[in-house]
Parts: sequence; structure tokens; C-alpha cells
Amino acid sequence: MGILNVTPDSFSDGGRHILLDDAMRHAERMLAEGAAIIDVGGESTRPGAQPVSSQQELDRVAPVVERLVHEFDALVSVDTSNPAIMRETAALGAGMINDVRALQREGAIEAALSVGLPVCLMHIQGEPQDMQQAPRYADPIEEAVIDFLEARVAECEAAGLRRERLLLDPGFGFGKTVEHNLRLLNRMDRLARLKLPLLVGMSRKSMIGKVLGRPVEERLPGGLALASLAVERGARILRVHDVGPVLDAVNMTWAVLREGCEHD
Repeated sequence: MGILNVTPDSFSDGGRHILLDDAMRHAERMLAEGAAIIDVGGESTRPGAQPVSSQQELDRVAPVVERLVHEFDALVSVDTSNPAIMRETAALGAGMINDVRALQREGAIEAALSVGLPVCLMHIQGEPQDMQQAPRYADPIEEAVIDFLEARVAECEAAGLRRERLLLDPGFGFGKTVEHNLRLLNRMDRLARLKLPLLVGMSRKSMIGKVLGRPVEERLPGGLALASLAVERGARILRVHDVGPVLDAVNMTWAVLREGCEHD
């Protein structure tokens, strides 16, 4: 899943793809490198990010979604928590909803039900504006994430969303310290008991910078290590900025894992 942020304030690429032609060139590059999905976001969810209006978000994402679908026949995911954006982009041909708030906003479950698309539910503690203000968990982080996601899945199913349409994201960096993130990845295989596909996003995140002392533009090697570990622990979709290098790392990881399975 290649990341296409059409925002002025995303943490690593804010402002780079605001113009439609720039966004399309970047998407074309990611597709050429092997991206299976392009994830389009019109509202930054970095720590401290401020919300935008529905109209602002729609103005940013709608032209991009429409052109990606018609010019590249791409599978487009829309990174949004806004029910109106879910409906509008689905009508334009989007094929997936990626909601960092796990359909908790009023009307979000109903919107997801009405459009009939697959939905990724992510774990988050708090909101982007305050999620990194001393996050705490009474349970071990992996159990807290599992409990939250189990509850969200149950509510979605009760509303009529079919389980086979749901994906889960543990939410690395969303209301979690570096120690929380590292422990969560180390024990991510425990999320397999949820029996749903896992989507993981750690590309260029501050956990890499804090462990390695690297600025955003120098975090690729650390991100490749995390991508391989995530795949080994059960991730099936990786949300990344650097599609080509990550795909190489994933293919190499799978080659080793398949070899192990063949000799078991």
C-alpha cells in the first residue's frame, strides 16, 4: 500500500503532492514500483495535527481518487474517518476505507455499510491532537490493542458489516510511546487470534528516529527492518512511502519464510 498524502502538513511528505499532477506522478511511480493499493489521505493524522473541514478534505482527495481510478485503474484506499468522504469517494470508484478512528465517528459505521467496501479498523488512543500526551495502558500494550479491536469488530458486525470485509491495524505511533511500539511489534503475532488480515504502517515514523537517532529522510533502513519483522509476525498489507525498497525486503522475507514452511 503506497502512501499518497495530499495534505500540507503530513509528518514526512506534507506539501509535496498537493497539486494534482504532482500527486498523479507520485502515484504512477509507486504503482510502477509494485504498489497494489494507493492510500489517499486528505487530512493529516500526525501527532498534534488539527482537523480540517469536510469540504477541504473532499477538495483534496476527490480529484485524485477519480483520476487514479480512471487513468490507472488503480485499487484506491481512502484514509478518512469522515462518513461524507467515505460516501463521496466510493461513488468515484474508491475500493477501500482506511479509518484510523475505527469507524467511531457518528455515522461512520452506517456510511461504511452503505458503500459496501472493505474497511480497515485501526487502534488509536485519543485523537491526533492529543494522542501522544503521555499515553498509558493498564494492560500490556498488545492485550489493550486486541481488546479494543475485538470490541470494534463486534460493534461493526452487530451493525451489519460482514466480518470478511474487515481488516485490522494495530496503530503504531497512534497514542503509543516508543516502548509501546516496540513491544507491540515484538508480540504482534498474538493478534493472529483475531483471525482478520493485518495492515501495518511504520514507514518513516518517529519510533525509528528515536531508536536510531535518524531524521525522517534517513529512516528507510530502519523501516525495512520493521517491514520484514512485521511480515514475519503476520502483517499482510504494509502501508509505506518507499514502495520499491520495501517490496524487495518483503519478497526476500517471504522467500525465507516459504523455505522454512517447505521443510517443516
